[in-house]
Amino acid sequence: MKTLHSDVAELPAGTGILDVDVDDAVADEHVRSSAYRRVVLVTASSRSRDRDRAIVATILRDPIEMVSKSAVVALVDRIATKVTGPAEFRQWSAELLPEIGRLETEGYREFIRRRIHDGLSYLSIEDGHVPTPVELAKVTDWMQRVLAEGSTSPAVLALLAESGSSKKIRNIAKNRAGSRKLKTQ
Repeated sequence: MKTLHSDVAELPAGTGILDVDVDDAVADEHVRSSAYRRVVLVTASSRSRDRDRAIVATILRDPIEMVSKSAVVALVDRIATKVTGPAEFRQWSAELLPEIGRLETEGYREFIRRRIHDGLSYLSIEDGHVPTPVELAKVTDWMQRVLAEGSTSPAVLALLAESGSSKKIRNIAKNRAGSRKLKTQ
């Protein structure tokens, strides 16, 4: 049976991180969380996705679910920026869902699922898809703000300016859409 000590020893070592004090990490969730973040950075920067599910499974065995949820969300966010498109991200995330289902706290499982949905939506929009107002309403406020602040699509900015979930998101999108019009004239 795996123990927290063996998990905390194996995860960093398996990704080439050799300076984690395992006893400190086992005793202090903040030290452990920092070690997990470093593992996630190394894992996400790898070209191979072969070990991701095993790494997520190991992280999710942590007795403090907030620590493990945060690390998995960080991995989801990083992978979403590395994949070639929504199909690759959908396949990658589908392999993680059985592991995520092992979290005891439904709110944490749902948070990670929503983050995956946000990643898929973002990648689809980056790939040229313009969401409908209904699709836009299904992404989190966080993702709507990411899109409002970063999208270069006039159609997406117009949709966010009209249908964004908050006044702040609508204003960011409206201002960016207006400044894009000035730059293109």
